[in-house]
Amino acid sequence: MHIHILGICGTFMGGLAALAREAGHQVTGCDAGVYPPMSDQLRALGIDLIEGFGAEQIALAPDLFVIGNVVSRAHLADGSPKFPLMEAILDAGLPYTSGPQWLSQHVLQGRHVIAIAGTHGKTTTTAMTAWILEHAGLQPGFLVGGVPLNFGVSARLGQGKTFVIEADEYDTAFFDKRSKFVHYRPRTAVLNNLEFDHADIFEDLAAIERQFHHLVRTVPGRGMHGTGLVVVNALEESLARVLHMGCWSDVRSFGSTVSDFASLGEPLDFDVLYQGHIAGHVKWQLSGVHNQLNALAAIAASHHVGVSPEFAAQALAFFQNVKRRMEVRGSVTTGGSQITVYDDFAHHPTAIRTTIDGLRRTLKPGERILAVFEPRSNTMKLGTMKAQLPWSLEQADLAFCHSGGLDWSACEVLAPMGARASVANNIEELVVQVSVQAKPGDHILCMSNGGFGGVHAKLLKSLQIS
Repeated sequence: MHIHILGICGTFMGGLAALAREAGHQVTGCDAGVYPPMSDQLRALGIDLIEGFGAEQIALAPDLFVIGNVVSRAHLADGSPKFPLMEAILDAGLPYTSGPQWLSQHVLQGRHVIAIAGTHGKTTTTAMTAWILEHAGLQPGFLVGGVPLNFGVSARLGQGKTFVIEADEYDTAFFDKRSKFVHYRPRTAVLNNLEFDHADIFEDLAAIERQFHHLVRTVPGRGMHGTGLVVVNALEESLARVLHMGCWSDVRSFGSTVSDFASLGEPLDFDVLYQGHIAGHVKWQLSGVHNQLNALAAIAASHHVGVSPEFAAQALAFFQNVKRRMEVRGSVTTGGSQITVYDDFAHHPTAIRTTIDGLRRTLKPGERILAVFEPRSNTMKLGTMKAQLPWSLEQADLAFCHSGGLDWSACEVLAPMGARASVANNIEELVVQVSVQAKPGDHILCMSNGGFGGVHAKLLKSLQIS
């Protein structure tokens, strides 16, 4: 089968393309601003990429068009369609489907699907779960919204029965406004956490909770003939509300001291408790309570397919995290000490706060955190959560905000932080601000869900010169 993917350079659609190619399909695709690393990865797989969404691509005559959720029926100011290829597909009556639907029918059918859902930690927990199963010799398939360092690829079919997938609550396509994860039909569903996000498509938290309940509805039942399991974070009131709407599967909780899966100790070195008894021990390099919770979720999910908590905990000692999750991009030695620059995907206020907290717990007294961030997600651009930013940056010594392209005033929002906060309209100004303030022993934490204008390399270069 020849499939042509619209929006192929997104993390999900790029992973889907890799799976389709591995399955033996002919794969081509298009996107606006085709750029590395995804473009390089796809071309290395022999996938032809086309820049833009021109209607002339109809001539490729694929068997099926797979439509990413970046595609819409929007029109430009001059009245022309923003995605002329989509208009041509509709006009010609050609076959098309969404990415999640294609994945469900051609990859996930017949597999034991482990779906990892949640506002935060999906990518990391998916990677952890896949690694535990790999370490156990189960040869899982997976699709992760990032590149797990243990595997070096974001997706693979796998030889085993299990398939681990990052289950995103974002909408499926312009013609299917359900969350992506309702297509995955998991046998194991992990509900990692849940709070308001994606203000561009959800009116309020209740709307997201309803989508999470749609996911719960798709999990097989409990009892003699039921093998479905919902793994839920017991610390989240929002998830309690989701389950209160109805749950037909077995439930295993994690997080609280009385949960089925709990932890005892600090995030870098802790015991894993299963139903009140010590069942394993994790000692690793991942900082933060959030990663401790991610680990419990992954251990609980793995237990459902036969991996003991003891073995899973041992496997996590060899887990290497995911690119862009507290990834050290480099360091500069000055004044006898190092200034370290990190790259992290955090962009929601809660994620920013937990990421900073995780780093803070690893530092020596007197070492500073310089938080460098940009409100880039659709939710943050809308200003929906701007009031939470001072709270999210509370544990940073200094904060630097890239405010380019915002319709609200970052200076006003960050005013409660006083002199601890600086705002820059462009990357060059931001680099100067950070470089002037940085001193030996500092940790510069760059947070964005985009490329951030290459700020990491520019900071390292500026610090070496200064």
